[in-house]
Amino acid sequence: MSNEKAIRPVKDWKRVDNGGVVSVIDAFTTRAFGDSSLIIVYNYHPLSKTLVEQHFTGTNRYGHRAASTLIAENVLWGYMVQIASAIKSVHSANLAVRCMDPSKVIVTDKHRIRLNACSVLDVVQFEANRVLTELQQEDFLLFGKLMLQLATNNLSANPAVKGTVEHLTRTYSTDFKDTILWLLTPAQPPTAKSIDEFISGISSHVISSYDSALHADDNNMALLSRELENGRIARLLCKLGNINERPEYDGDVKWSEVGERYTLKLFRDYVFHQVSADGKPVCDLGHMISCLNKLDAGTDEMIRLTSRDEETIFYVTYKEIKKQVALAWNELVQKGQTPAKQMGGRY
Repeated sequence: MSNEKAIRPVKDWKRVDNGGVVSVIDAFTTRAFGDSSLIIVYNYHPLSKTLVEQHFTGTNRYGHRAASTLIAENVLWGYMVQIASAIKSVHSANLAVRCMDPSKVIVTDKHRIRLNACSVLDVVQFEANRVLTELQQEDFLLFGKLMLQLATNNLSANPAVKGTVEHLTRTYSTDFKDTILWLLTPAQPPTAKSIDEFISGISSHVISSYDSALHADDNNMALLSRELENGRIARLLCKLGNINERPEYDGDVKWSEVGERYTLKLFRDYVFHQVSADGKPVCDLGHMISCLNKLDAGTDEMIRLTSRDEETIFYVTYKEIKKQVALAWNELVQKGQTPAKQMGGRY
């Protein structure tokens, strides 16, 4: 950079907070690579792909894909709504996106996209000192070109070529074609396009995308709830693993074999060490998970616990066993404040 002020626009980009824009973290120069390098740090989205990687992998030498791989219209509308939301946020911050190339827009989840590499051109082309209104109007052209490339499955699609946009009606609706045409048609001075005007024009598709987002959110919540249940069982297993067959506790080698700990030992056998009438192991995952869930909930269901020599039989409820687990665990925690490395890591 020839001008120290060139890096200042990055501070303005840090204020942009939108789910469709990859957040800018910081920017600085360094000589760590043997030259004067510009480093711009963005938020990291693991396993993301660019639109090129997502939709244009395996294109032929002309940049085309087979017709069977055309992107569904509802997916394209979803992309359009997300980008429109991102542009609105950027323009509201008195900035311009400037970079909407398929190689810079990333897919971070199923049909979930984000504008990436924002602020780069503001820094490297700082000396051009272009008018903000001009750049924002140019965003609509870049937006239209991007959607045209996706809709035609052609990275070299040129909106200036006669009939390129009109051919979209062979695959997509007239509404979709007219929307892209609006984006690609420059406004006649002194009038100017606004992102609010564009969003008003696609309002019905905004509602559809919002509904899809709600369904996706419900699905994620269902998956999260299932994983939460798995976590509850894992924590319960960790507690039982600490208590059962503990070699020694506070100088007592029989700690895990007496009192409520003995009941927990029998419960461990009831859950994991059952055998059939002919002495074969019973590996019933349904039984194990059911028992652990009932223990976690502390139900009033009563079960019979039998010692291995069959001379001792206990009738207890899951609620009572849950209390015994809590008592034994709390006893361990109270005595276990010393870090393991200070105890020599014996066990």
